[in-house]
Amino acid sequence: MIEWVLLLVYTSVLLLFFSYPAMRIAQWLSDRFGLSPRTYRVLTLGLTILFSLLIAAYLRYG
Repeated sequence: MIEWVLLLVYTSVLLLFFSYPAMRIAQWLSDRFGLSPRTYRVLTLGLTILFSLLIAAYLRYG
């Protein structure tokens, strides 16, 4: 259980740092495929959380 708590703590710190790369990737995808603004926001949020979880898991278990 403590492992999950530590993973979420690492993730919360990394959310700030990975918001900019997620915005850039979402903007590129939006320009390329013509996504709506709502889809852009959802994609940015999803990518930020995904990147943060992946890097936090790597830092914790790697």
